[in-house]
Amino acid sequence: MTDTIRSIAHRYPGVPTLEGAGVRLRRSFSNKEVPLFDPFLLLDRFGSSNPADYLAGFPWHPHRGIETVTYVLDGRVAHGDTLGNHGVIGSGDVQWMNSGSGIIHQEMPERTEGAMSGFQLWVNLPSREKMSVPAYRGLSASEIPEVITNDGNRVKVVAGTFGKVEGPVRGIPVDPTYLDVRLPAGGAFEQDVRPEYTAFAHVIDGSGTFAGTDPRPVDSGETALFGTGGSIQVRAADRGLRFLLVSGRPLHEPVAWYGPIVMNRQDELLEAMRELRSGEFVKHRRPVVEE
Repeated sequence: MTDTIRSIAHRYPGVPTLEGAGVRLRRSFSNKEVPLFDPFLLLDRFGSSNPADYLAGFPWHPHRGIETVTYVLDGRVAHGDTLGNHGVIGSGDVQWMNSGSGIIHQEMPERTEGAMSGFQLWVNLPSREKMSVPAYRGLSASEIPEVITNDGNRVKVVAGTFGKVEGPVRGIPVDPTYLDVRLPAGGAFEQDVRPEYTAFAHVIDGSGTFAGTDPRPVDSGETALFGTGGSIQVRAADRGLRFLLVSGRPLHEPVAWYGPIVMNRQDELLEAMRELRSGEFVKHRRPVVEE
C-alpha cells in the first residue's frame, strides 16, 4: 500500500435526466464516461419533495450483466422481481441486486411526506459472471453498521471496511467499498484505497476539500473521480459534509451497452434483445435470496 494521497482527476456536476416512466433525477456519470469509472457504470441521484417528480416510478424492465445498488435516504420504494422477491426499501435501506443472466423487475416510489431521495449505482459484472444465476440482497438500515469516531465522524459501512468494521455486502466480484460518510464542520477523514482500484466520491450535502493537487471544494451534488494513490483524505467545510465514497477493482474488459443490458460484445446484446422478444430472457424464476 502506498501512502500517496489521491487527487481529483475529474469533476462531474451531474445532468438532469428523465428516466423510467417519468422520474426526474440527476445523473452523475453513465456510458459517456466508460471506461473512466470501471467497474462502475452509472450513478443516479433521485430526490424531490414533489411527488409528481417520482411517482411514475420504474415499471417492469429487464437487466442483464450488471449489479444494481439502490440506497434510499428518505422515503420508500416498493420493488418486485422475477426471482419472486418483493418488498419495500425504506429510509436507510439498501438493495444490492445481481441481475446475472437476466431479471425483470420494477421499482415504484411511494408517496411520502417531505422529500424522497436516494441513489442507484450500477456495478459491472466480469464476463465470467454475466450469465450467472441472479441473486438479491436486501439490507435494512439496522443491518448496516455505523462507526462513530472520537471526533464525531459517522461512517455507515455497506460494503468493504472502515477501520475494523466490515460491511454486510460481501463476495462481490469487483471487491467494492461503499461508505456513507458524515463529517461535522471542519472534520477530517481518511480512508486507505488499493492503489489499483477506481475510487470516487459523491457529495450528498455540505462541502469539503479532498486533499491532493486541487484545493477547490467539492459541493453538494458533485462527483469527484480520483486519480491514483493509496489513500483519500477529506476536510469538511464549515457547513459539515456528507458524501458517498465508493471504490472497486476495475475489470479492464470491453463494454457493450444498450439500455439496461451491459455485456462485452455486440452479438451478446443482440441475443439478449432476441430473447426479450421471444420470452427466453429470464432463465431463473425460483427465488434466490442471499442473506
